[in-house]
Amino acid sequence: MTGRVVDALVVGAGFAGLRSLHTLRERGYDVAVVEANDDIGGVWYVNRYPGARCDVESYDYSLSFSPELEQEWRWSERYATQPEILRYVEHVAQRFDLRRDVHLSTRMERAEFDETTGRWRVDTDRGTWDARYLVMATGQLSVRAVPGIPGADDFAGTTLHTADWPHEGADLSGKRVGVIGTGSSGTQLIPVVAREAAHLTVFQRTPNFSVPANNGPIDDARDAEVKAGYADRRERARRSPSGLGFVPNKQSALEVSDDERRALYEEQWRTAGFGFLLAYYDLMLDQEANDTAADFVRAKIAEKVDDPATAEKLMPRGHPFGAKRPPVDSGYFETFNRDDVDLVDLRETPIERITPTGVRTTAGEVGLDVLVFATGFDAMTGALLRPEIAGRGGETLREHWDAGPRTYLGVGVAGFPNLFVIAGPGSPSLLSNVLLSIEAHVDWLADLLDHARDRGATVVEADPGAEARWVEQVNARAEATLYPRADSYYMGTNVPGKPRVFTPYVGGVRGYRRILESVVADGYDGFLLSGKGRDVRAS
Repeated sequence: MTGRVVDALVVGAGFAGLRSLHTLRERGYDVAVVEANDDIGGVWYVNRYPGARCDVESYDYSLSFSPELEQEWRWSERYATQPEILRYVEHVAQRFDLRRDVHLSTRMERAEFDETTGRWRVDTDRGTWDARYLVMATGQLSVRAVPGIPGADDFAGTTLHTADWPHEGADLSGKRVGVIGTGSSGTQLIPVVAREAAHLTVFQRTPNFSVPANNGPIDDARDAEVKAGYADRRERARRSPSGLGFVPNKQSALEVSDDERRALYEEQWRTAGFGFLLAYYDLMLDQEANDTAADFVRAKIAEKVDDPATAEKLMPRGHPFGAKRPPVDSGYFETFNRDDVDLVDLRETPIERITPTGVRTTAGEVGLDVLVFATGFDAMTGALLRPEIAGRGGETLREHWDAGPRTYLGVGVAGFPNLFVIAGPGSPSLLSNVLLSIEAHVDWLADLLDHARDRGATVVEADPGAEARWVEQVNARAEATLYPRADSYYMGTNVPGKPRVFTPYVGGVRGYRRILESVVADGYDGFLLSGKGRDVRAS
């Protein structure tokens, strides 16, 4: 092999990649990071659309490994905006001297495992790397999804995508703007664009449930209160199902009176944000229980939207509340009360094609100057399958995952030794506070590599049987919930041709953490450690 030799090559310089770099470097490994973009930040570097912000509270959507970092950084809002999160990432990189090991504008194109040396040859568009370990920290929402609408290349106006927004911004003032998509990105974007554009047309593919962010500035008293109890707050989050610290209600939505249930929903609506899903323990387990929450949210939409016909078009039906990740919005539904905003329901009048001057539906053409695709991501697996990764016997990851992603614990993949995924398919990932899940994976992986190093092992590989059993467990847990009843990026149904498989682990952060602990207690059961020509597995 040629090129620079390292212990670990990390792909991606978002939160997962930077945390991996810091932790593995602190453990004594020679680490490098390659990043395709021209700066750090991952999803927060490219998603610069107006209104972009986190749906997890700022204090929780932050790194926990340094108490000093926790105390010195000052968040300004309950839900941080994209620019503030990116400033935080840059601060972390500077404070811990991370940039010196990050290679920007460097895209991984191919990786091949050498069974003779037990190392990875990684080809990028700027050279080749030789690495013992290959850590994929490419993120769950880093490859944009663009629907194949006829005529998309014919549009003569400006075409934008929320996941590829111009860094210099886009001047929408005085423009006729059309937005296709009303998921999380669209829900955040639409109220902001409506205030700037001359006229906004929203092309709605599927109505979505949404809960209010109840966002606001953080005053000094609140900041001091959180920082005084930060350690306890972090521990509550680690021991919670969602990683958000909410204490789940052990009651069923069906065992209380209508008045009691409505009162709790009202309280949650005013305060909980994404935590509304935890109002009762069985909202994602029982359809009848879920219906009570769905009916409540639909009633709130009816209250917010003045025109009954428009409100009806915005009503989510046909899938359970929460089965698609519900956006946390700031004035989304109220936007449709504006005279300069139109809603086009694509279930009634589908798009026929995009023309040079706008979008033509079965009801006629809508003239536009700017067309925005808020159509989301090829989630969970898109970035992992973009490069060619070849493991034992030349099998590629795309071939191994032909029927859907297969991992052990969301970390390792059988047949791909020394390859690890951070917050990958088969882990809580996007069903949790993903930053907490990232940190849990990085620390656990670092311990695994230390375990191998201490025993003289040079190859760490997921056992095929352990992988098969974990896939079965992930699928069984999902089938016991309402999540598979919706078409969503959890299921891969937003990308044509993608296998319809529920991807994350639904057992919760707390339950998943216990599984990781039990694997360690059993000598890293499910991983095969080898080196120097002998089996060095500890069990």
